[in-house]
Parts: sequence; structure tokens; C-alpha cells
Amino acid sequence: MQRFFRSPRLLEIALPLAAVFIAFAIGGVLLWLLGANPLEAYWVLISGAFGNLNGLTSTLTKMTPLLLVALGICISFRGGVINIGGEGQIIVGALASTAFALWLRDLPGWLLLPLTLLIGAVAGGMWGAIAGILKARLNVNEILSTVMLNAIALQLMNFLLRGPMLDPEQIAAGTNIAQSETLPKSVWLLRLAPPTLLHSGVILALILAVLVYFLLWRTTIGYRIRTVGLNPSAARYAGMPAPLYIALSLTLAGAFAGLAGAVEVTGVQHRMLEGLSGGYGFSGIVAALFGKLHPLGAIPASFLFGGLLVGADKMQRAVQVPSALITAINGLVVMFVVASEVYVRRARRRAGREAAEASLNIEPNVHSVQPTTP
Repeated sequence: MQRFFRSPRLLEIALPLAAVFIAFAIGGVLLWLLGANPLEAYWVLISGAFGNLNGLTSTLTKMTPLLLVALGICISFRGGVINIGGEGQIIVGALASTAFALWLRDLPGWLLLPLTLLIGAVAGGMWGAIAGILKARLNVNEILSTVMLNAIALQLMNFLLRGPMLDPEQIAAGTNIAQSETLPKSVWLLRLAPPTLLHSGVILALILAVLVYFLLWRTTIGYRIRTVGLNPSAARYAGMPAPLYIALSLTLAGAFAGLAGAVEVTGVQHRMLEGLSGGYGFSGIVAALFGKLHPLGAIPASFLFGGLLVGADKMQRAVQVPSALITAINGLVVMFVVASEVYVRRARRRAGREAAEASLNIEPNVHSVQPTTP
């Protein structure tokens, strides 16, 4: 048992799972305090998310934007900066892709769709680059700047959806619901399992997860991003322009979040409307942390938390508990996962010290062979 608690490899696998178990145990206590049966509530949550085809497709649909945001978070965290601006970047990406698709609606679909997704990624990247440049040039705290940019993006969306981008049909009907005109069908992502909402964006997200892995661990740019994130001073000493890679990390994180907004518009909603971000910008951080900030680890983590989002809606209707409880459970998961990561790092440092001490304590064989007397 003592060996288990001192083994970094075993702890790295077991502690995140234990973190989820503890978080759900505390959530069960909260459910009991709310007057619900925790076992019944969790069964509804699991069966609603994974128990049938409709639940699985809904989980995969929720997983798609979560995974895209998580990939950007993996890049930014590896680059030593924290991107809390996913919500704003999703909104800006969705707004830009919607405006572009409506403006050039007469383009053929094979050209309009990839350009629409690209515009969403570029817009989100530019939004992330603002915080990146402020951090790189003026050392402005990126947590503060990205949170403030979230608020700006929200107000920009409110202005556009109630003014220049308001659906003409809403104006004619006098309802003035804050949403854009429906996108042309040529820009809608392919539905993989109609009539469910599962679309081809999930395939794009999985491909990008593999590409981000190769970017971070198989390219010079990825190596430099990780080096700057680990030790900016050492990176500067080695001749790497640390400010450039800090700004690049937040730019790429914003691009993935902006792409998530574009995918949500073209794949699910088919128009821009309020609440489109759905908290994916924050939930994506949870998925990235649970996936150990690894692009491939973010895939099952995003699937898990996508299921939590779907199951929360089912649980709210069946057991009559607030779905906000899942937000609280997500927060508990983050807290325990981060705490487990700290423990794993300490165990790794302790193992390194013990190995070094063991190597120093090994006495070299300096005894010479004594000659035998005749």
C-alpha cells in the first residue's frame, strides 16, 4: 500500500478517478439534502446520457464543442498561460461565421462551409490574440483580460442580435426575438444519425485532437510552446522568443474556441442566438484538466462531461432537481483533480530525490583482487 501511494504512475491513473468518485459522493449528499434519492438521480443521469441511441448521440453532440475548447486549453496551459476566455471566443467565432455565411450565401456549399468554419476560427483566434499580446508585451494577467473580453463579447452579441443581425422575420412579426436569420442549408454540417442532432463536426474535432497532439509533441513549434510554458527564462536563454509563443498559445486557444462556436452554429442551431455558448468555454477547461492537458486524453474527458451535461437535463426533469447541481459537481471535480495533480507532482519529485539518494549511496567496487601467495 505504501508503494502505491509513492508510485507517480499509479497515482496519475487512480487519483483522477478517485476525484470523480469523491465529487459525486459529495453531490449525492447535496441531492439528499434537496430531498432526492441520490441513487435514483445518478441512474437517471447515466441512463439518460449513455443508455440509448438518443442519449449517446446527444452526448457526442455536446462533446464536440467541449473537445474543441479543451484542445485550445491544452495548448494554452502547455504554453504557460491560462485561457478563461473560451465563452467570449465561442461567441465571437459564432457571430463572425454567421455573418459571413449570410453575407456570401450564394457561394456553393463545398466552398462556403469550410470558409465559414475558417472565419469562426480566425475570429476566435483574433479575440484570444488580444489577451495574448497584452500578456506578452505588457505582462497583463491573462485571467483578468480574458474574463473581461468575455463580458465585451457578450455585450457585442446582445447589440448585434437586437440590431444589425436581428432576423428580418422577427422584425416583420413584431416579436423581436434576439436571433439571427437562418443560415443557408448549403452551410449546414452533415447529420450523421438523423433525426438526432449528431453532426459531422464530431469527426472534425477528433481529427483535430490528433493534429494537436502532433503539433505539441512532434513539431518544433510545439516543443517551443511547451518549453516556454515550463521555463520562460530557460527558453529565452536558449534563444526562443518567449513573448511570441505566449501570444501564439492564447491565439491558438482562441481559434479552437471560435471554431467551436462556428461548429455549433452550422451543426446544431443553424442560426446565431443567445445562450449558444452553453457554458462550453468553462466546461472545456474541466475536460482539459481531467484529460491531463493532453489532446488525446481530452477525448474521453470531453465525452464524459458531455454526458454529464446531457444527463443533467434528464435528471432535472425526472427527479426535479436543479441542473445547476452538475455545475457544482464539475467544480468539485476540478478542485479534486487539481489537488490530485499537486499530489502526483510531489510524489514524482519525492521519487526523483529517492532515486538520486540511492545512486549516491551505491559504493563503487574498488577492492582489488589480492594476489595469492605460493
